[in-house]
Amino acid sequence: MGRLIVIEGLDGSGKQTLTGTLAGQARAAGLAIATMAFPRYGVDVHADLVQDALYGRLGDLSDSVYGPALLFALDRRAAAQEIRDLLEQHDLVLLDRYVSSNAAYGAARLGAPEVDTGFPEWVRDLEIGRFDLPIPDRQVLLATPQEVAAQRARGRADADGTRALDRFEADAGLQARTGAMYRRFAAEHYLSPWTVLTPGEGPPIDLLEELTS
Repeated sequence: MGRLIVIEGLDGSGKQTLTGTLAGQARAAGLAIATMAFPRYGVDVHADLVQDALYGRLGDLSDSVYGPALLFALDRRAAAQEIRDLLEQHDLVLLDRYVSSNAAYGAARLGAPEVDTGFPEWVRDLEIGRFDLPIPDRQVLLATPQEVAAQRARGRADADGTRALDRFEADAGLQARTGAMYRRFAAEHYLSPWTVLTPGEGPPIDLLEELTS
């Protein structure tokens, strides 16, 4: 059985880059590795519906916190068996976003990180409890400053005329609160142990070893 590793962070924090770097290092080390990214736009109907919500195309559902969170969760539920199959066939499965993203963004939409909304527990009970999603072995937080991540997200949108910022990406306050929620999750070991990567240092040389041990 392989290990399930999740890369988390703000939009523009560098999750895709880190996933690619770790995948390359794993293959060079002779490890069988698979990757997956959430939401699975263009693959699962729930992901496509939540994308509509993020761009305000689903009426008042776009303003809901629990509605889009449920769609994010249903996208992962539809992928649960595929994740299990990948874990059976590989040493390492890397996910770009997972359950903690849902919990962090939803909780941040409901209030400041120090406010006990109960939302992270609701997400955990829904996705891990009711939907029986695999629990990560470890989560990696890219603690990129919100201003840097936002600049990258804007640059990405400017470079791709079809990729305008969605409601979450365009909300600086939400991004800042979400970053704080992630740091709280890492400190509390939400779902699993976390590794926090400090901005500017790059991935530690021994990160892959840490994730596979």
